[in-house]
Amino acid sequence: MCSKRGIFYYRRRVPTVLLTVWEGREVWRSLDTDSYAMALRRIHRVAADIEAEFEQARCSIGGAVDPKLLATTVGDPAISMRSTLVASPPTTPPITRTIGDVYDRFIADPKHTWSKRTQIAHATTRKWVIEVFGEETPLTEITREGCREFVALLREMPKSAHQRFPDMTITEVIAAAKGKGERRLISTANLNAYINRFGGVMNWAMNEGYLDRNPLKGLKLRDPVKKRDKRNPFSPEQLRCIFDAPIYTGCRDDANGYAVPGDQRPRRARFWVPLIALFSGLRLNEICQLEVSDIREIDGIPCLRVASGLSQTGDEKRVKTNASERIVPIHDELTRCGFLAFAESQRLCGETNLFPELPFGHLGYRSTAISRWFSRFLENAGAAAPLTCFHSFRHNFRDGLREAKIDRDVALLLGGWTTDGKGTAVADNYGSGYQPRALAEAVNAVGFSKLDLAHLHCQQVGFSKPD
Repeated sequence: MCSKRGIFYYRRRVPTVLLTVWEGREVWRSLDTDSYAMALRRIHRVAADIEAEFEQARCSIGGAVDPKLLATTVGDPAISMRSTLVASPPTTPPITRTIGDVYDRFIADPKHTWSKRTQIAHATTRKWVIEVFGEETPLTEITREGCREFVALLREMPKSAHQRFPDMTITEVIAAAKGKGERRLISTANLNAYINRFGGVMNWAMNEGYLDRNPLKGLKLRDPVKKRDKRNPFSPEQLRCIFDAPIYTGCRDDANGYAVPGDQRPRRARFWVPLIALFSGLRLNEICQLEVSDIREIDGIPCLRVASGLSQTGDEKRVKTNASERIVPIHDELTRCGFLAFAESQRLCGETNLFPELPFGHLGYRSTAISRWFSRFLENAGAAAPLTCFHSFRHNFRDGLREAKIDRDVALLLGGWTTDGKGTAVADNYGSGYQPRALAEAVNAVGFSKLDLAHLHCQQVGFSKPD
C-alpha cells in the first residue's frame, strides 16, 4: 500500500510468467480513500480481485491455476450459495446522514469543551456551510469541487460579515458588500480558520464512520503575510506617547476624562494593564482576569501567576494553551511604579479580583471592554499606527528578551509560548524547571532605554497605600 497525492493505492508487481500477456510490470489500484484505517480494510478485497485476474491470465496461457483464487462462477449453485453465505452476510444498509444532521451531532459532542467565542465561531461557520450546501444534502454528496466553490465564496467575504450583515445569507452578504464598493475582505488567516472548522467537522464524520475521506483536505490557502509581520512592536516614540498621555501624567478622571489633562492620577486597570503588558509579556485577558491571590511571593520573589480554572468567585479563568499557565516574576520597574503596593491595597480592601471594575464581555472575557478602550486610547494619545495594537506590547517584551540575550527556553517559558505550535516539547517534561530567582533575572534584564518612566515612580507622584 502506498499514497499518491493523499490517496492510498494498492501496488502489486506482475508475476514474471505473465509479462508476455499483461500490459505493464505493475498493477496500481486506487483504494478511493485518504483514510489509512479505511485503506487497511479495503486493501484485502482489492488484492483478492487482482490475484483472481492473475489466475485468469495464467489460465489463458495454459499455466497451472489455483481454482480457489479464481472468481466464483454462477454455474455451480453450491459454490454460489457458499459464496453468498461467506462473502455477503446479512447487513443493515448504511445510514446516509445529511450535512445538517452531522454538523449538529459534531457540535453536540460532549468531548468539545469550547469557550463561548469558539461556540459562536462554529455556529457562524455552520450557518454559511448550510446556506451553500443545503441542510438536507447527504454528507457523501459534498464533493471536492463543491468545497472549492465554498472556499471561493469565502474569499469574497467582507470583514466582520457576521456582525455587519447578521440577517443575510452568504451570497447576499457578498452582493451587498460589492454594491457598497467594500474592499476590506477577510484575511487569509481568517478564511483558513473557517476551512479548519468545516474540515474539523469532516474529520469528525470520518472518525464516526459517516464519510470515507475529507473533501476539504489541502484546500487551505497560503497566507502571504508572514506570522511575524501580522503585528509590530510599539516604536520608542509610540511608547513615549502612550506613557506620557494624561492618564499617566494627570487627567480629569480615568472614565470619560482619561484623555483630558487634569489633576487626578487614578491607578486602576486603565493605568496598570498597559504597564503590566510591557514589562511581563502577559496577554490582555491574562492580565484582566488576575486575582489578588495571583500576586504572590515564591522563594522570596514577587510573581504573577497565570492560571486557568475557576476563580475564587466561581468565574472561569481561561488561558490560550497549556504552556500559558506559568509564573512570571514582577519586573522591578512595576515595583518602582507602586504595583505591589496597589495589589496589597486591593487585598486590604477585601477585593478578590485585581481589577474589579472590568466586567465580563458578552463572550465571557474580562478583556472585552478594555480592548475597545485601548484602541480609542491609542488614537487620542497620538500613538496609533498600522500593525500595532495592544498585542504589540507582547512583541516589545519578546524583543526585550532577545536584546538581553535571554536563553530561548527561558523566553518561551516567560511568554507562555509553545515550542512547536502543538504544545510543550517533550524535553520540557524533564527536570524541575527554572527557579523564580533565575526567571526574575531574565525579566529584569528587559529594559527600554529610550523610555523614561520616572514620572510614574511612587515617590515622584506622592503615591501611598490607602488605609
